[in-house]
Amino acid sequence: MRRLVFGILSLLLLGIEVLIGLFAHGWVRSYLGDVLVVILLYTIVRTIIPHKIKKWFVLPTIILLFSFIVEFLQLWGFCDRFGITNEFLRIIIGTGFSWVDIACYCIGIIPCYLSEYLIRKGPSHS
Repeated sequence: MRRLVFGILSLLLLGIEVLIGLFAHGWVRSYLGDVLVVILLYTIVRTIIPHKIKKWFVLPTIILLFSFIVEFLQLWGFCDRFGITNEFLRIIIGTGFSWVDIACYCIGIIPCYLSEYLIRKGPSHS
């Protein structure tokens, strides 16, 4: 049941992210998209790994660190250094570093930490 819920959330968030990418401007595209992307990553991983992880804070921390790494790769110019010209890949990976993006990831990961904590405290079945 948990896998189904996270799978549905993943599809919903992916749809929202696509709509943001195609149609949104201003703060929605600049900030909300970055807040939601870490939640999307979390729900995807939770769809694949629905059972409890030993420590409740591990998975969100890994996702947050992954997000930081991707952002710092943008600072390094990853796409340009590796000659990535495919527009879709450049959008997914990103091409511009921003400390605001780092802050948005930190905000977005909060519900993921809360979810993990509640999963840890909840019933033992999946």
